[in-house]
Amino acid sequence: MTHWNQLSNTFRLRRLGGLCVAFCVAVLPVAHSATRIKEVAAIEGVRSNQLTGFGLVIGLDGTGDQTTQMPYTTQGLKNYMEQLGLTLTPASLTQLQMKNVAAVLVTAQLPAFARPGQLLDINVSSLGNAKSLKGGTLIATPLKGADGEVYALAQGNLIVAGAGAAAGGSKVQVNHLSAGRIPDGAQVERAVPTSLQDGPTINLSLNASDFQTARKVAQAVNNKFGPGVAQALDGRTVQVKAPTNPNDRVNFIADMEELPVDNSIAAAKIIINSRTGSIVMNQAVTLGACAIAHGNLSVSVSSSPVISQPNALSNGQTVVGEKANIEIKQDAGKLIQLPQAAQLTDVVKALNSLGATPQDLLAILQAIKSAGALNAELEVI
Repeated sequence: MTHWNQLSNTFRLRRLGGLCVAFCVAVLPVAHSATRIKEVAAIEGVRSNQLTGFGLVIGLDGTGDQTTQMPYTTQGLKNYMEQLGLTLTPASLTQLQMKNVAAVLVTAQLPAFARPGQLLDINVSSLGNAKSLKGGTLIATPLKGADGEVYALAQGNLIVAGAGAAAGGSKVQVNHLSAGRIPDGAQVERAVPTSLQDGPTINLSLNASDFQTARKVAQAVNNKFGPGVAQALDGRTVQVKAPTNPNDRVNFIADMEELPVDNSIAAAKIIINSRTGSIVMNQAVTLGACAIAHGNLSVSVSSSPVISQPNALSNGQTVVGEKANIEIKQDAGKLIQLPQAAQLTDVVKALNSLGATPQDLLAILQAIKSAGALNAELEVI
């Protein structure tokens, strides 16, 4: 006697579909908006510097590196012990069971004008196969810059915003346990010189290259401090004459950064995040008249396990097979005419009338741009 048991699982694949994504549109007011110079430009040469270093975290509760697989943990501890005057023989190194030690990389950001003695926040991340850094202590770790010089020294107790437990083959974990942070965990040992007080001029570097913004920044400075004080060198740099006295120069920069700049005219741009499907537009985006045909293609796959059981006393074997049904369905495409839209709100209404998902809009916007009906720059991030 043969029994047939059928179980069906249906998977649906949609072209340009997938995960639910967000369609974000930044709607800015049409009225003129004024921003300060400090929000569109920065003083050239006034910048932060990245620091990094190799260190060891000790005091872990058996959640450190497996030294047989992570030789640099043993080497790091050996080097540290030698600095303290303790020499480990090769035989003793092979007997070390450092379950309470983990090799880590320490990173920090050295801000501009940082002076020796200033405290910095640091990030500590596991370099090996440590299960958790919770409860550990970072021992003295020199932090170096791109030039190989030591600029800070890090040490302290880690703060790990996570928790985890494992028993009997089961494991529960909340947040990330292999990375932590130490507030004020590093102390600056060396200052980085800046060129703020060098020469009779300073340069303002715009956050984005735009000739219109560069001209307006120069005009705002000249209107405040007199003609000829500032001049735009290109679309990103504005050169400004500044006092040579250090105190007067600082006061001059402080007043200059607070000057308002009319930033109402901006380049039309659409930012597309291809990974999440997010779309952001600014107020300068306009749409020309066009027609769009939009439709979806669906593929339905049904997988049905088939079980064949032999009759009694037949010396047969139960056989498990699989039956697959594939169905393709294509919705009727509609030709939609979009009117010319001069404002962002009209553009949003026109695109929403398509009834397309954000993933569909990624392809539609690129097609409209290629057809010459979208007056904006597309940037994919």
